[in-house]
Amino acid sequence: MDDALLLARVQFAFTMVFHIVFPAFTIGLASYLAVLEGLWLWTGRALYLSLFKYWLKVFAVAFAMGVVSGIVMAYQFGSNWSVFSDKTGPVLGPLMAYEVLTAFFLEAGFLGVMLFGLERVGKRLHFVATLAVAFGTLLSAFWILSANSWMQTPAGYGVNDAGQFVPDDWLAIIFNPSFPYRLVHMVIAAYLTTALVVGATGAWHIMKDRANAQARTMFAMAMGMIAVAAPVQLFAGDQHGLNTLAHQPAKVMAMEGHFESHPEGAPFVLFGFPDQDDAKVHWAIEIPKVGSLLLKHDPNAPLDGLDTIAKEDWPPVAIVFWSFRIMVGLGLLMILLGGVAFVARMRGRLYEWTWLHWFALGMGPAGFVAVLCGWITTEVGRQPFTVYGLLRTTESASPLAAPALVGSLTAFVIVYFAVFGAGAFYLLRLMSHAPKVDEPGLEAAPLRTAGITPAPAVEPDRTIPKAE
Repeated sequence: MDDALLLARVQFAFTMVFHIVFPAFTIGLASYLAVLEGLWLWTGRALYLSLFKYWLKVFAVAFAMGVVSGIVMAYQFGSNWSVFSDKTGPVLGPLMAYEVLTAFFLEAGFLGVMLFGLERVGKRLHFVATLAVAFGTLLSAFWILSANSWMQTPAGYGVNDAGQFVPDDWLAIIFNPSFPYRLVHMVIAAYLTTALVVGATGAWHIMKDRANAQARTMFAMAMGMIAVAAPVQLFAGDQHGLNTLAHQPAKVMAMEGHFESHPEGAPFVLFGFPDQDDAKVHWAIEIPKVGSLLLKHDPNAPLDGLDTIAKEDWPPVAIVFWSFRIMVGLGLLMILLGGVAFVARMRGRLYEWTWLHWFALGMGPAGFVAVLCGWITTEVGRQPFTVYGLLRTTESASPLAAPALVGSLTAFVIVYFAVFGAGAFYLLRLMSHAPKVDEPGLEAAPLRTAGITPAPAVEPDRTIPKAE
């Protein structure tokens, strides 16, 4: 690999790392805000309104940083990957345009109302705006993952005389073979990422003040989401892995560290050090037959290895191997956290077990790390292709000299660490402040309560005491 191509890949990976964490957070946070506002309208409890306003500030900052980092990424398609853009433009261009025309316009159109319109447009219309923004984030994930999934499992295309991929069947392009699995896996990952951040914030404030009702509520809601979503994610990941085995076997072979074929059942390699040159995992710790059990649901099922694929088509095995294990390891810790929180809730100790709060606090960044490792597994595992099996990465880059890429990459590193470092610091400061109950009188008239009418707000005594 020449220096210019390597630098182009590093630059895209660097900007991608900064970008993906923000959508992964805002997708889940937008839905959480919709739930909080819906509960406020449903019950009339000011506690939910105070939590809504608390997380709305965090959402606004994270959303802005996600938009900025995404715009920068888009420019690289034209500057560093012009050949890729030319060849895939007839397919990927419309998909990206649909994302802008539907999801981004929906988000941008209602975001201002969501941020500033609560006291201007009325409670119910404001709730509609919040729902629109939440739906827009999910719609954005739909189109982006459809485009990326097409690069993983291309379908519904033809090739014209200029060597460009052109659409033959848009439904086959949009709903390509890996898209449904990847969409479900990513959306659940976004909800888990948000729940872990909300849970860590709630745990932090509970440890400072166990009587803080807002902290107790956000912690309980987050732990409930983790307890439900983490096991579901395990099942969704299993289905996604089976789909990947069917359509991208080399990626799964790298994930599992299977350099050799196993005709009588493959082991599961817990840990080891893959050596691509020697085609071997050194110091491997293996569980016999479990690899076939997980991938074929039969411990004696044969599994092919990378020895069945031309070596020039192998992905970087070590990166894929370890990123996959970090992702799975963190997923298992999430299941453990949700399980322990469920037990604590059943025993009435959810707000009393300090070690659980420390556990939740330590798991706060785990969702971001797991999302990054998942994307590394996905994108590096697709190598050496940009469009799997059809267009190589070496054929996709712009004809740029290495010094030009060194300059732009250096500028990105300096600006990104300065701007996004400051943004991340500000987000942490926002979350470090405990949420407070709103002033009396801001409770909503409940749409429905279970036979219970909230107590009316008490007006403060504004009489001026007479001087003695």
